[in-house]
Amino acid sequence: MAPSLSFEAAIYRSAGSGSSGGRNSIACSSRLETHRVSSTRRRALCCALDITRDNVATAAVATATAFPRIDHVEQQRLGILPFLENKRILITGATGFLGKVLVEKILRAQPKVSKIYLLVHADSHEKARQRLEKDILESRLFELIREEYGADYRQFMLEKLVAIPGSVEKNDLGLEKHTKEQLLSQLDVVVNSAATTKFFERYDVALAVNTKGPLNLLEFAKKCSRLQLFLHVSTAYSNGLRQGRILEKPLASMSNGIAPPLDVWKEIDSVRNIKATSEELKELGMQRAQLHGWQDTYVFTKAMGETLVTQSRGDVPVVILRPSVVEGTSAQPFGGWIQGTRMMDPMLLAYGLGHLTGFYADPDCVLDVIPADMVVNSLLAAMSVHAGRPGLSVYHVGSSTVNPLTFRELAVCTEEYFQSNPVLDENGNPVERRMTFYDNKLAFSVHKFLCYSLPIHVRPPNFLALNSCYSFQVARLSGSRKLQNSAKRTAILAERLDQLVETYSAYTFYKGRFDITNTKTLYEQMLPEEKEGFGFDIGSIRWNEYITNVHLPGLRKNNRSTFNTKFRLITMKESIQGLFAV
Repeated sequence: MAPSLSFEAAIYRSAGSGSSGGRNSIACSSRLETHRVSSTRRRALCCALDITRDNVATAAVATATAFPRIDHVEQQRLGILPFLENKRILITGATGFLGKVLVEKILRAQPKVSKIYLLVHADSHEKARQRLEKDILESRLFELIREEYGADYRQFMLEKLVAIPGSVEKNDLGLEKHTKEQLLSQLDVVVNSAATTKFFERYDVALAVNTKGPLNLLEFAKKCSRLQLFLHVSTAYSNGLRQGRILEKPLASMSNGIAPPLDVWKEIDSVRNIKATSEELKELGMQRAQLHGWQDTYVFTKAMGETLVTQSRGDVPVVILRPSVVEGTSAQPFGGWIQGTRMMDPMLLAYGLGHLTGFYADPDCVLDVIPADMVVNSLLAAMSVHAGRPGLSVYHVGSSTVNPLTFRELAVCTEEYFQSNPVLDENGNPVERRMTFYDNKLAFSVHKFLCYSLPIHVRPPNFLALNSCYSFQVARLSGSRKLQNSAKRTAILAERLDQLVETYSAYTFYKGRFDITNTKTLYEQMLPEEKEGFGFDIGSIRWNEYITNVHLPGLRKNNRSTFNTKFRLITMKESIQGLFAV
């Protein structure tokens, strides 16, 4: 196609607190067989989650919006591959973790897709293309496609992917007139996976991206002449601090039964002209979220974004996909791929490095984890089912009701992995740690005092063998400056622990469970050969296998500099050792 006639060529120059429960601490050890992941225990947990119909009704979000049940869809092959053929799809957030996995899966599974347009934060087509090259084409995630096409890899990718400079924060996505007109006449599907996922994001920024962003994209999609589906990726935690089994219902209003309903537009207007510092805006977001019954700014603004989409969808077919805690891929395109660190990863990294031996959490609380490739497969299945079908459908993609993973089990798996694959200190010795959970705030405070505050102020004589919570042999450090630096680093370590606890406590005591009836029905409609290529059987995940043999090795590979930087290990170890030296 001649460049003068090609649109692509024209634009393509690219947390809450828990109760004590009567237990002060629970030590987790892989040496205790009773702590191993048990299918019997898991079934018991699942049974314990069953609640009465009345409780379900009160737990669900009340809505007058009718949405089609997917069990009425014909019992036939979903037809994901035929659906994707010749489609033109716009994806936002495609350079992010989940968006990137989605792009890879489409290209690898159905190379006959017509075009995938990627909305990229950039101020020119050239810079958008540069981001495409760096974030997509050079990514290790695409190595199977790279191997398949060999020398033609780059040509294939640039034929299928079109990077467009723009932003969901702007009306009409901030697109140039020609670009906008072409997209409006060509798009079949619009997928929104753009979000700011920081728990402590500035409130104005989170509102712009997570709340108004989906609405801006929906309004653009409504003007697309060929549009078959608008698919919005939200989060299961948009349900807020509701407890019990939470059904796959739309958020027709910002009310979760914990606080009075919230007017989203008034909330947006109240922040629009506020004059405050960045830190004040971060605090404001957390205050507003917790006041209205949500854990943090991220899930609060995502819930408001869902509400605006539900209220404004008109006659556009809409799917809202709510994954829970999305972690590294389980199998596709290969196991263990992850970008950056996700929700549970800072705790796992800190434990592996020997910096975390105690944490404020209910060990029997369930952390709802789901691998990224299963989320993408469910997204594509939902896309093929609902394209061109009027209505609004909601899917939870999570494990808490069918295959729950507790913090206790997570700790056991993590300990087993690092026992077999230890991090080495500067002397080549394995860093060995044990994890203790404290579901009582007072007991956890004592732990922090003994491990952080006391060492800063108390320095025993040289070479005194001290059985601290880190089991370090006290070593002499020469020079007061080194001692002062060590004390400073330990204070920083204590501050980071406080930040982790503040961030995660709303999740480490969370009692909600996400019903996945729609998602299970969707999966059951697939034929065996389609399940093999696009499977998302959440109940089949073996958590011990996934965490120890897939996720942690991938996380470690992705954070190689953290584990291999000798200076970091020495300074962090000295931050404990040095406190006890004269």
